[in-house]
Amino acid sequence: MAAAPAVADRRHLDLESAMATHPLAGKPPDPAMLIDVARLRAQYHELAPDPSRPEQRVAFGTSGHRGSAARRSFNEVHVAAVVQAICEHRAGAGVTGPLILGMDSHALSSPAHQTALEVLVGNGVEVHRAAGDQLTPTPVVSHAILTANRGRLARLADGVVITPSHNPPEDGGIKYNPPSGGPADETITRAIEERANQLLAAGLAGVRRASPAEAEAGSVARDLVGPYVDDLAAALDVDAIRASGVRIGVDPLGGAGLPCWTAIADRLGLAVTVVNPVLDPTFGFMAVDHDGKLRMDCSSPWAMTPLVALREQFDVAVGNDPDADRHGVVTRSAGLMPPNHYLAVAVAHLFTTRSWPGAGIGKTLVSSVIIDRVAAELGRPLVEVPVGFKWFVAGLLDGSLGFGGEESAGASFLRRDGSPWTTDKDGVLLALLAAEILARTGKDPGEHYRELEARHGASSYRRIDVPATPADKALLKKLSPDAVPGDTLAGERIEAKLTAAPGNGAPIGGLKVTTRSGWFAARPSGTEDIYKIYAESLLGEDHLARLIDDARATVAAALARG
Repeated sequence: MAAAPAVADRRHLDLESAMATHPLAGKPPDPAMLIDVARLRAQYHELAPDPSRPEQRVAFGTSGHRGSAARRSFNEVHVAAVVQAICEHRAGAGVTGPLILGMDSHALSSPAHQTALEVLVGNGVEVHRAAGDQLTPTPVVSHAILTANRGRLARLADGVVITPSHNPPEDGGIKYNPPSGGPADETITRAIEERANQLLAAGLAGVRRASPAEAEAGSVARDLVGPYVDDLAAALDVDAIRASGVRIGVDPLGGAGLPCWTAIADRLGLAVTVVNPVLDPTFGFMAVDHDGKLRMDCSSPWAMTPLVALREQFDVAVGNDPDADRHGVVTRSAGLMPPNHYLAVAVAHLFTTRSWPGAGIGKTLVSSVIIDRVAAELGRPLVEVPVGFKWFVAGLLDGSLGFGGEESAGASFLRRDGSPWTTDKDGVLLALLAAEILARTGKDPGEHYRELEARHGASSYRRIDVPATPADKALLKKLSPDAVPGDTLAGERIEAKLTAAPGNGAPIGGLKVTTRSGWFAARPSGTEDIYKIYAESLLGEDHLARLIDDARATVAAALARG
């Protein structure tokens, strides 16, 4: 078994990685693991899906449609169909302003970007893309949408980002952000998905597409990254970071965050060192993740091994995934911080350094209870929602939420004046916040978390994957609280059995059971035949193990009873 990398707390390593770690975890990949970029791109153009097979149809998850050209789940016809469906949706919704088109560095993103551009221009959409085909990450697109729409009631902008997020190199993805600037809600994505699959079944009849020359001439190429970087002082104390001389090491993990970080160093005068400036769609420079896959996951201690090894060279080191909507924070005091730890520290810092009258704290229901305790200490309302950043969009837009964060290392927060910054996850913003915290307090985020833990208790947290049939997944998604047998969990009385989120009453697509000292949640995967168990204990590792065992048994019994 590979040696465990430096992390803030061994209690927060993923159970699967702790039990079945691949021999190459945390090490460079074997050359045989790397994708053949030319072949993959040829498959994108040449292979077509069978619309009668569910796994080859368009399927929107919590953040767009994802798949692989080799598996016939992300090919040119998928992108053409999805973008045509987006064009029809925006026309029906009266969205007539510019569409901001972004992309990350995955091998399939460049050809998919071209397909999207041709279909958008073919439908008469005013497309704004980055000059020189510069990589354009998710937060830059969200920021550009909100900036374009500020003070406007008509000709509103929206956006499309070509990205499968932190997925392996062979994957591609596409997602739509409406004029709210954040992820589209389920009503919109369901309509896009249904129309796209109709177009697939019809052999793309009805798809309008311009030629490559027409697409280039008919779109607007401009600087998208620069305005985002120049505006960062509206959300962060850039002056304090600059004056302190905090040394920031950055690994963009070969993603679209690279042009942002280069511009941050050049335009803001911060002490930023990009330790890995390589752009390579094979991602052969990555360390292998716990399960033997290449995955650009900036919250994984295995994938982040190279940056963690450099932590003594910087005051704080940070990483982002390929579309820069997620963050990883490495400190001298703690190594790579588990996402829940850093979210709690970010909340504590933001709500003591910003006014934001009446603004609440948003978290997903599978995030740490330490955040709940920090919110109570601050006297701020806590809004607990289902998994998916889309649930924070409205609150960030109207200022009723000052912060929204997911356990998967995605978050954003308001500008210092209380207006929205982005309504999608912003990994660059959260990474720079770590430097602000150190600059303003003299303590790094790892040290701050130890102080929170001393006040609020020590948390042990884990997520595992459990095999499940499609029928099991369908049942789990529709469970009622009455389907959960028993009144105790891991030796404690059950306080709540939830199938709807406390913060907004929305179905969680699964189950959460809470006690005084712990909880578990179970929800089906949208793409694999598994369900995920999340669990947290405030009583230690032994209690956490009991929670997980009881969670498995509770879910199995509930499924057996239907």
